[in-house]
Amino acid sequence: MLDSTIDDSDFSKLMQKHIQEFIIHFFHKEQNFGVLCSIEDVFFEPKLPKNIADDFRPLTLFFLAGYTFESAHIQDDYLVFEAGFGADNFGSIVSVPLTSILQVIVDETPLLINLATHKIEDVPKVKASPKGIQDSMASFLSNPENSKFINK
Repeated sequence: MLDSTIDDSDFSKLMQKHIQEFIIHFFHKEQNFGVLCSIEDVFFEPKLPKNIADDFRPLTLFFLAGYTFESAHIQDDYLVFEAGFGADNFGSIVSVPLTSILQVIVDETPLLINLATHKIEDVPKVKASPKGIQDSMASFLSNPENSKFINK
């Protein structure tokens, strides 16, 4: 009975809706949060250098705070945010399918657990638009704390 429930496409759609509602709630409350997700479903634009990408585990936690939180939004069934990776803070726009989010976490406590195993098919891959990248960079540069990340 449990297997048929968690592998059901309607159940997966319901979980996706709940994940989206949780994330939007945290956006409105300005509450930082983390998402534990399956890294194989995550897209990076631009792609991460191999030495950084190889460090990710199959289940990876992304914590959204500061600039990463400010850049985060929901787009086409994806959680999209900008983050820096590695020692050089390599910037990339991260797109996480909502159905690949296994947990939503606040203060080290999972508040939502996604048990659905069915993945919703045909979700288009999110491509970063040049305007979005420009807006993101403008936001990044507007914070004087970020000047340490710019090569002069």
